[in-house]
Amino acid sequence: MESVISTRAKYWASSAVFDEQTRQEISHLLSSQNEPELSERFYRDLEFGTGGLRGIMGAGTNRMNIYNVRKATTALALYLREVHGGDTALKVGISYDSRNSSKEFAVAAGEVLAAHGIKALVTKELRPTPMLSFMVRHYRCAAGICVTASHNPPEYNGYKVYWDTGAQIIGPHDKAIIAKYGELSRYEDIKFLPAEKARASGLFEDIGSELDEAYFKKVSALSLRKEGRLGFKIVYTPLHGSGLYPVTEMLKRIGFENVLVVPEQKFPDGRFPTVKYPNPEDPEALQMALDLARKEKADLVIGTDPDTDRIGLIMREGDGFTFFNGNQIGCLLVDFFLSATRDAGLMPKDPLVIKTVVTTDLQSEIANEYGATCEETLTGFKWICGLIEDYESGKLKPYRKYVCGGEESYGFLADSFVRDKDAVSAACIASEMVAYYKSRGLSCSQVLDRIFQKHGLYQESLFTITMPGQDGASAMKRMMSKMRSEPPQEIDGIAVEKLRDFETSQILTSTNGRFNPSGKLTLPKSDVLQFILVDGTKVSIRPSGTEPKIKFYISVKDQSAKGASMHELQSMKKAALERLKRIEKTFVAMAQG
Repeated sequence: MESVISTRAKYWASSAVFDEQTRQEISHLLSSQNEPELSERFYRDLEFGTGGLRGIMGAGTNRMNIYNVRKATTALALYLREVHGGDTALKVGISYDSRNSSKEFAVAAGEVLAAHGIKALVTKELRPTPMLSFMVRHYRCAAGICVTASHNPPEYNGYKVYWDTGAQIIGPHDKAIIAKYGELSRYEDIKFLPAEKARASGLFEDIGSELDEAYFKKVSALSLRKEGRLGFKIVYTPLHGSGLYPVTEMLKRIGFENVLVVPEQKFPDGRFPTVKYPNPEDPEALQMALDLARKEKADLVIGTDPDTDRIGLIMREGDGFTFFNGNQIGCLLVDFFLSATRDAGLMPKDPLVIKTVVTTDLQSEIANEYGATCEETLTGFKWICGLIEDYESGKLKPYRKYVCGGEESYGFLADSFVRDKDAVSAACIASEMVAYYKSRGLSCSQVLDRIFQKHGLYQESLFTITMPGQDGASAMKRMMSKMRSEPPQEIDGIAVEKLRDFETSQILTSTNGRFNPSGKLTLPKSDVLQFILVDGTKVSIRPSGTEPKIKFYISVKDQSAKGASMHELQSMKKAALERLKRIEKTFVAMAQG
């Protein structure tokens, strides 16, 4: 391994294919004998995870840089040519967010495609991930590329690949592209046509307002309840990302005139200088927005991440503000949108809601109330949208029409003209929801409590353990292996009834102190373990596909909340939260052990 790392590093330090800054960066590491850093940069190629390529920016095979963007795009171009042959009308849509080098990487990808005779449609300005997904379908592209690292820290960037369905790639396309990527070892063999020459030859087109207008028209059609807009005040923060124009423009178009944008976080900035992480899942990232909302007596705080696919919400309730987690936001939005769709007479004959396996089962209960089928997929919106496509294409029967759905990681999608989570449309629906309930004298916490009284109490939490680098990846594998070989028989004093192992596609049932195979999982294989307790409580464990973290998803269930009084419900919620904390401690101890 050391000889491989050394060979790769010397190549990057000396080859004329790399620019002077890149060569010097690696030469310095070699001359200073910085072996740990050299190992991190060269021990592997960047891998495609749940979101494509993603990594720390810098020189090296395991870093995000223009050379690996060109390499990845070459692999995509070769695969597109393999699938489509000599088709001269092939197009690929490309967009980018506010991260450092994102526009440079987007142009570089377009230049590689042009060199392979594939037309690149590149947004003139930064645009959100959901608009790239829409763009692929709108322009009938063979694929799409979005340059983004979502909510990762500033030193990261990434590269998401989409197929002609508008959804992120899944098998067999992902594996085929990865294989071609792995075969490309000589950067000298990677060809590209400079953007100006590509434009002149008709192989590079800048896309502007036509895309915006087509997308805005579709989002506007999702506005189904008009009550409560007058005097309703919103504070919005794009967290230095790509959401400023599309989110504020859409809120204005559907009638929300009083929208304040956090001035310090208004404009794109890849340094994300005002936040530790540009992640609306983190209440700390929304602190400046909350401060402005308190000052201006706003009704709602909305935050979106850099590529505007995740949404965070804080709502004024009485004299204070309430932060809602991803599962709560998802349940509120699913319930509201299904209700609005039904009342508008737009509910399809066979409605479909889709959630991920680590998302609260309360979404299933809500879907059933409205006569909708709720189906599960693996974690990641590419799986949700893959299932949408399977129904739309007729691959799965009987036909079901997707209405809405989402995942616990603050992602929601209504309708199917976008095939990824969409914080632009979610911001509009959330604003409409809060305004509507306010016009009826209800807070969203009260609405959520009514849902609990109807379907039972569900309380969720997510905690992560960060394990960076090569050693961290090995530690996560050991941890998952131990959980499989020595699964707990009980958690917090409650017996574990079943273990769902998505890596082996097995369902195991606990009998006489042993877990025995009792069924098969039909979803694609994934490194996920899920413990289901006899009372319906679930604990899911999953190494992240895009970050050096292992994630623990806990969902506590209490069926006795059905029909409970409001006083009884508050006591049950307190007990459930205490139980969440105990379960977290149990698994932290297991992980450390």
